[in-house]
Amino acid sequence: MACSAWAGKLAIVIDDFGYRPAQENQVLQMPAAISVAVLPNAPHAREMATKAHQRGHEVLIHLPMAPLSKQPLEKDTLFPGMSGAEISRIIQEAVADVPYAVGLNNHMGSAMTSSLPGMQKVMQVLDHYNFYFLDSMTIGNSQSTKAAAGTSVKVIKRRVFLDDTQNEADIRKQFSRAVRLAQRNGSAIAIGHPHPTTVRVLQQMLPTLPADITLVRPSDLLNESQHDRAKPQAPVKKPAPPRNPFHGVEICPVKLQPVPTRLAMTVIAESIADSRGMQYIKTYFSGLRLNPENTP
Repeated sequence: MACSAWAGKLAIVIDDFGYRPAQENQVLQMPAAISVAVLPNAPHAREMATKAHQRGHEVLIHLPMAPLSKQPLEKDTLFPGMSGAEISRIIQEAVADVPYAVGLNNHMGSAMTSSLPGMQKVMQVLDHYNFYFLDSMTIGNSQSTKAAAGTSVKVIKRRVFLDDTQNEADIRKQFSRAVRLAQRNGSAIAIGHPHPTTVRVLQQMLPTLPADITLVRPSDLLNESQHDRAKPQAPVKKPAPPRNPFHGVEICPVKLQPVPTRLAMTVIAESIADSRGMQYIKTYFSGLRLNPENTP
């Protein structure tokens, strides 16, 4: 039996609450550990935040932040060049619009979260609200952790987006990936949206979670390690050189004996006499006498 003390912790946050009450109410029927992030300027923001809190779900402010790409923006989107006072005003109004919030995460925000000065202003404001910051990691070089230095704000990070596409098979794969990361690293945070396909997959897969996985709220992970515990790959071993079945032949020792000069000269003379050159001379020049006058 799996012991809960050793279980992997999986936090699931559903973003973009406040626009689709029909699907959002289905999310609120799911286990209370499923958390919701509410857009402060959405028409049903206050209503859905209140319902979520009443049903035991953790509530976050889903604060719009500027992306690098050009796309439609929510009202009061944060930009890196804003003053600290303007950022403070926007966050203060967001807190009023989303009651019961205990944390904040970014809606879009690749431009804002990659700006250290911009995020430092955000963290200085959040420091007054006792909020944690869930970084949606819409860009790899987010500065949220560095920006929080010197404040009481704790930063946690999203590991998996459940529904980059609204294809059910893809969402299932991402859900399974989040489970594996939680098992391997001890914890993982997955973010999804209240799309009908995402709701359907969660309704089907949440009851089938492995016994070694526990659903938790993001705030339960504030003191968890954020490091990936992937096992380092074993060094690749160089293939052994092919075995050579030929081992060579031992050289027999040779003892050199001195040869008498006379014998050596006899052997050389016989060798010359038997050579092809000498045979040629004997064949074609035998009996020929040279006349000095015939020489050129």
